[in-house]
Amino acid sequence: MSDDKWKQELSEEEYLVCRQAHTERPFTGALLDETRDGIYVCKCCNAPLFPSDTKFDAGCGWPSFYKQLDDGNVDYREDVSHGMRRVEIICKQCDSHLGHVFPDGPEPTGQRYCVNSVSMTFKSDNDEVVKG
Repeated sequence: MSDDKWKQELSEEEYLVCRQAHTERPFTGALLDETRDGIYVCKCCNAPLFPSDTKFDAGCGWPSFYKQLDDGNVDYREDVSHGMRRVEIICKQCDSHLGHVFPDGPEPTGQRYCVNSVSMTFKSDNDEVVKG
């Protein structure tokens, strides 16, 4: 999809985070405290990203997961912005910026996928949809 089309499809904040790799303010995301069973999908293309049973409270201000779905819809790339060296996570299907992954998560993976709420939509097992 063209950049202009993304601007039409997404809110200003969604566009900045998903397409321009910005970050939402910590502790402000609609999905931070979501605890129901379900699945988190990409805001831009609905690709399944994280199952709810891998979500944990990392205390960092963003939804955190210790594992992506087995089908591998999350991809990785080096991010050296803001004077830091990090691993950015993006949606493999549409290249939407999701957040970053850090090696300080719980077992069994030791990973912490730190994800912007605004880059995801939550779909509960009861078919309720909550946009981040």
